[in-house]
Amino acid sequence: MAQFDWIDFYRAFAKALLNYKDKRADLIQIIKRVYKEIEINLPTLERDNQIVDIDPFTVFGLFNKNKMKEENRVKIITAFAKELTISATIPTSFDAVPTLNNQNATFYYWIGDRGPDDIDYLWELFRSALEYAETPSDDKRQTVSKYFDLAINLKGNGNSKITMGLYWIAPNVFLNLDSRNIWYIYESEKIPADVVDALPKIEQKISAKKYFDISEKLYKYLLSGRSILKDFIELSYEAWKYSEQVNQEEKAAKMQSQRDDKGIALADEDVDTVHYWIYSPGDNAYKWDEFYKAGVMAIGWGEIGDLKIFSSKEEMKKKMKEIYDSSSSYKNTALATWQFANEMKPGDVVFAKKGMHQIIGRGIVKSDYIFDDSIEDSFKNIRQVDWIDNGEWPHPGQAVMKTLTDITAYTDYVAQLNALFETEDDIEEEDVDDSNYPEYTKANFLNGKEDGKDRVYMSEEDYDTLVGLVRNKKNVILQGAPGVGKTFAAKRLAYSMIGRKNLNRVMLVQFHQSYSYEDFIEGFRPVASGGFEIKKGSFYNFCKEAQYDQEHEYFFIIDEINRGNLSKIFGELFMLIENDKRGNELQLLYSDEKFFVPKNVYIIGMMNTADRSLAILDYALRRRFAFFDMKPGFESDGFREYRKKLANRKFDKLIATVENLNRVISEDDSLGEGFCIGHSYFCNLNHVSDKILSDIVEYELIPMLKEYWFDEPLKVQEWTNNLRSAVK
Repeated sequence: MAQFDWIDFYRAFAKALLNYKDKRADLIQIIKRVYKEIEINLPTLERDNQIVDIDPFTVFGLFNKNKMKEENRVKIITAFAKELTISATIPTSFDAVPTLNNQNATFYYWIGDRGPDDIDYLWELFRSALEYAETPSDDKRQTVSKYFDLAINLKGNGNSKITMGLYWIAPNVFLNLDSRNIWYIYESEKIPADVVDALPKIEQKISAKKYFDISEKLYKYLLSGRSILKDFIELSYEAWKYSEQVNQEEKAAKMQSQRDDKGIALADEDVDTVHYWIYSPGDNAYKWDEFYKAGVMAIGWGEIGDLKIFSSKEEMKKKMKEIYDSSSSYKNTALATWQFANEMKPGDVVFAKKGMHQIIGRGIVKSDYIFDDSIEDSFKNIRQVDWIDNGEWPHPGQAVMKTLTDITAYTDYVAQLNALFETEDDIEEEDVDDSNYPEYTKANFLNGKEDGKDRVYMSEEDYDTLVGLVRNKKNVILQGAPGVGKTFAAKRLAYSMIGRKNLNRVMLVQFHQSYSYEDFIEGFRPVASGGFEIKKGSFYNFCKEAQYDQEHEYFFIIDEINRGNLSKIFGELFMLIENDKRGNELQLLYSDEKFFVPKNVYIIGMMNTADRSLAILDYALRRRFAFFDMKPGFESDGFREYRKKLANRKFDKLIATVENLNRVISEDDSLGEGFCIGHSYFCNLNHVSDKILSDIVEYELIPMLKEYWFDEPLKVQEWTNNLRSAVK
């Protein structure tokens, strides 16, 4: 049985908030006191969290977020009730309450990006909506409509957020138009066709006139006796319930469709032909607004003519050299134009980027390639696109420089990009439930799938030791020789500790000599309009995500951790990452923001012990990490089973030779165990041929030996002969 006991409290809370319309500085202090009292970290509400103004819908959003535990929700509400002297009963149920996405939880843009009147518009909408809900009239509706149209067109807002805010404060009057309600009303066939046909169509940002038209016609239907639902609250609850049921049925049907007649799951490529692309709409995205409004994507180089007349990328490249600078390569450009014209297809997903650090949109390709010679500039190569998302999101890591890149094969990367666009409309409780991700446990880590793949060649004892180190120390470095599977093991270690292959809670970055504090935490970056602004880095964003989800574990993985300038990259985080310092705050270098590393974040680094170019690790960092040696897994039970399954005499002989070679390397005073050859050079072979084994020897092992023993050519020759003999 649904319970709607939140309605009275939300109404009382709204009336109490209205008293602070002209006392917003006082309201900000109340918010800070509330979070201090309940000992929960205040969400980021402003750049560097230096809050100078706030709107009432954002205050409501503090306890209406989709990843919030109910106990925290009640804590916040109870503390606000005390501060604002609200006598209404604290709700115990939140049925039919729509929620915000944590990453898009303010109704305004931050200082520098918002207009001077943006927050005032939101307060006026709030005030006029409450007055209209109390005593409706045409004059009051006109006032609501005025500020509705202003608020919905503010950067970052849209149908869902604005109508959700109105529904929170007066759900008996204002209809919530989030994605579930829209689907239920327009597509579920639960509403009679004659009613739906009479409703205005949903636009990206609906006008107040159409919003009230939809609301009135639906309300009339709900009261007509034709509907078992009696108001917008029951409609919202039913939409949520029914969409849950349909989603589960669709998932089951999809899983069934991905099985052959023997019930065996098909490979992804057999059931999913959608490709994913990352695309730059002009240099630094200067054409984005134009393309977005027109519903197209386009690339330049129009002077070479219709791209379909070229039979190969080489022809395109040759033509570019003739028309433009003949000394340039045009290799990447020709590839991009060829793929745009010949490989991209309707149904593909496109992520629009700005520079290397920002995503600005996502869309679905709707048309085949079009060449329009009537266009005056060079962007004559066109495809129609349904741009379903428009805004600004931080790119995970650094994007490629190319105009167009097929990223389909990089599944983790695609998942990270798609995750950026999850909003309050599509991240409901089921979406953040781990059960939607493939199970991955200790048994999977040690034994892999049924075919033995995806396993890590490590003993159970070592696995238990490693998990204990991670949980107790929170920061662990996997160190070992080349090819022992450090990166492979690190990701699967994280999955096994989570229990699922949840990509949203695992992030991988790679340090290098140019990697900096600005990439990791924050720093000034140039903006298209001129000047600089502070941009947040990968670790900062990851910690913020974990901060809002503290009941789950998050794993930040750093490949080649000792290749970066660690003191420069970590900065003041040297202290914050310590196990007993988690939760303590320090002021960041560039901003006035107080920052902390949550207790549910674990850092796993990887270090190649055979890299001669590496300096000794900074002692300050070394004492904050536990170090776990990963050794070649040739003697593990898993690798023995793998060899037995391959059943190849030459493969066995080569492994035996490598094991002997490793003993020699270990005893070499100039090398040692850290230079041994790992097992990953020989893994994931579905079958073994002479050429496969010979290629491993000639192009991977022998070059490594030449590097190891650059001053001992006779030893190199001896072991070169031994390895070659093993595969003859």
